[in-house]
Amino acid sequence: KKEKDRKWKVGKKDKDPTADRTIESLYKELVEEGLLIQALKVNLSDYIGEYSYLGSTLLQMSIEPMPSLLDVRQLITLYGILPLGSKAVHEKAPLVKSLLLAGPSGVGKKLLVHAICTETGATLFDLSAANIAGKYPGKSGLQMMLHIALKVARQLQPSVVWIGDTEKTFYKKVPNAERKMEPKRLKKQLPKILKLLKPDDRILIVGTTQRPFDAELQPLCKVYQKIILVPRPDYASRYVLWKEIIQRHGGVITGALSVSCLAQITDGFTQGHIVQVVKEVLTERRIRQQSHKPLTALEFIASLTSMSPVYQEEEESFKDWYAKTPMGKKRALALTGDNKENEKDKGKEKEKKGLKEKKKK
Repeated sequence: KKEKDRKWKVGKKDKDPTADRTIESLYKELVEEGLLIQALKVNLSDYIGEYSYLGSTLLQMSIEPMPSLLDVRQLITLYGILPLGSKAVHEKAPLVKSLLLAGPSGVGKKLLVHAICTETGATLFDLSAANIAGKYPGKSGLQMMLHIALKVARQLQPSVVWIGDTEKTFYKKVPNAERKMEPKRLKKQLPKILKLLKPDDRILIVGTTQRPFDAELQPLCKVYQKIILVPRPDYASRYVLWKEIIQRHGGVITGALSVSCLAQITDGFTQGHIVQVVKEVLTERRIRQQSHKPLTALEFIASLTSMSPVYQEEEESFKDWYAKTPMGKKRALALTGDNKENEKDKGKEKEKKGLKEKKKK
């Protein structure tokens, strides 16, 4: 009897609760519930940024720099776009099931998620805490939601499962205002989802966060294999950003407009701020007036006064948080290890020189 019961239980677990339903009906249900969304048509080239030449100098001095915007673009290509877009690359490349994009508000984290989908033609699922609140209530409802999402994601792969404000899923303490939302619903389920993903599945879980320090570190790092810090733009990136965005919105850059001045003044402002300012200034009427009244830096500066920049202290807090993660610790060890090796090499060179001098004497 016990053996029969055991067999029946195993069979029950393996049984597909949606076996009688078509993929089209499940797809329709997810769309109606707002869990399957249309990705914005944004290319990775729209994430404008330059390489930071100062970064390599800081590394030589064993100081961990913030990654440049170009570094972020390369990492997104390496871990997201190439494995999802190509089956051959996915089979041969190291398996990365989950990515975490951490950075201040307005630095382009959501843009990068949509860019992955656009470049690979992936289906986008939104399982953010705010989006799943009140949907599929109860434990059985949550399991059904994840089962349907995974089944459709496998069928329509490549797929991206986006968890916005992912720190809410791993809150240390849930704020009173958000208790009704039940933000920690997915906390225990996410590690299980990762285990269910097979090496053949071209499904990537991408989390975005602007307050990673509010989350419990261990559970967060267990779910996300790779962490990418998304920084605010440096001077070179801001210069390119201003130039590119003004031209894209119909602006004409003349001698009257000092782009270098704009780039210098907007230290601490994000890509989102710059786009917002350009949209505010370049109205249809202003674009038509450009022939007799060229654009000036003052027009853009006036719009910036109502915005608050990202201060260096905030960026440092992201670096401090990253240093506590397993990846950050490995990186720090690698840096100190390199320095020790360099010191040993220098010591050996000095010894050799000393021996040569003795022989000469």
